[in-house]
Amino acid sequence: MKVTVSLPDAIFEDAEALVATLRTSRSDVYARALAEFVGHHAPERVTALMNRVVEDVGAEDDAFSRAAARRALGRTEW
Repeated sequence: MKVTVSLPDAIFEDAEALVATLRTSRSDVYARALAEFVGHHAPERVTALMNRVVEDVGAEDDAFSRAAARRALGRTEW
């Protein structure tokens, strides 16, 4: 979908620099930024999507999976 938005010059210039640094398109940078913003302000949506993935692929409930989850959570900064 195409949209037109107005941005302050400084934000536009920062985005253009990021486009060059990441060697990607302007659309990609704006889409990724907006997705992150929406995810930050709608965490229940992210949780719902993660739950759907778990339902689709299934969750193992064995000793290895529990130990791996504990290790991963132990290294996660909350």
